[in-house]
Amino acid sequence: MIKKTLLSLSVLLALVSSSCQERYPDLEDGLYAEFVTNKDTMVAKLYYKEAPVTVANFVALAEGNHPLVSEQYKGKRYYDSTTFHRVIDNFMIQGGDPTATGSGDPGYKFEDEFVAQLKHNKPGILSMANSGPNTNGSQFFITEKATPFLDSYNPDGTLKDCDKPRVSCHAVFGELVKGIEVQDSISNVEVAPGRNKPIEDVVILQLNIIRKGAEAKKFDAPKVFNDELPRLKEIIEEQKAEAARRAEEAMKEAKMKAEKACQDWLENNKDLDGKRIESPTGMAMIFTKNGKGEKPDPSQRVNIDCAGYFENGELFWTTWKDIAKKYGKYDERQDQGGGYAPFEMPYNETAGLVAGFREAMLNMKIGDRARVFIPYYLGYGEAGRPPVIPPKTNLVFDIELVSVK
Repeated sequence: MIKKTLLSLSVLLALVSSSCQERYPDLEDGLYAEFVTNKDTMVAKLYYKEAPVTVANFVALAEGNHPLVSEQYKGKRYYDSTTFHRVIDNFMIQGGDPTATGSGDPGYKFEDEFVAQLKHNKPGILSMANSGPNTNGSQFFITEKATPFLDSYNPDGTLKDCDKPRVSCHAVFGELVKGIEVQDSISNVEVAPGRNKPIEDVVILQLNIIRKGAEAKKFDAPKVFNDELPRLKEIIEEQKAEAARRAEEAMKEAKMKAEKACQDWLENNKDLDGKRIESPTGMAMIFTKNGKGEKPDPSQRVNIDCAGYFENGELFWTTWKDIAKKYGKYDERQDQGGGYAPFEMPYNETAGLVAGFREAMLNMKIGDRARVFIPYYLGYGEAGRPPVIPPKTNLVFDIELVSVK
């Protein structure tokens, strides 16, 4: 009886001891990743409900049971003893590559899991590194500040065209809840010039997964990855279809607004009595000078003078020096570089001009001069050309076809 009592007491003490030693008792129920590094420890909350595939991938790699890894990584805790191989102060720290070269992977790639409400909107965001659309593997990064240009969705809630070159889209799947100061200290380490690789290794000694609460403890990463990955592909197609639908609606609305703006512009310029062209595209032009030259052949190149204005009449650029001085926009460096002179362009659809300008040019002959209204979608588009051209900005150009080259 005494032995049984002592045994029961020892079990109880063990349980109490275990409970007292519970890691991070202040954390709410959920799934967490503990980054134990040689610079101290960070803890990230993983968004396993919102981004189940990406989290399952990360957890399965960390715990060494991912179903798709190369033979060399099977049964191994993938992230242990890896480094933060790319560190950019005031931006992010990147890890997850066993080769520490930036080109390593676990032997597979999977699709982007983009969730509109998950954004790179503050320090400590955990997100997938990639080399383009649908190239996720094992590499990840942690932000040092808000980096909204990495979001997959635009501020208006529309999906970005992530398949386009130079469009950055990354899948967020967690955020730091402890150790943000550790992220900051890592971002400040000395790096090799031009390579952003720390001079002294910043090592992830262990990457531990912490499950708190019954729901998180049921999270079976390999099963979730296998079960949800096919569904992710369906979601991506649904997202693209929805993005196309919203883009079409937005374009219809934009064209309606641009058409009204164009009609207002034509009314405001009714004192110009030259020939008028109102294109179905939304471009409109009024000829202010009738040239005596011929219409160039598409095989020829032409010299063009122009001045670009915002709708309020403010000049933003010109090849005419007298116009630049008149509007207080004269630039001595542009003058010294020969910028106040006609520029050369092919007289065909290959001309490197915004669509509205090119269309206007192709309606002109040598010696013609015209004032042209260009709706934003035929100009610099949704993004504009910061800092000069704001997003979604209609423009007005005075254009003159000076000569054939």
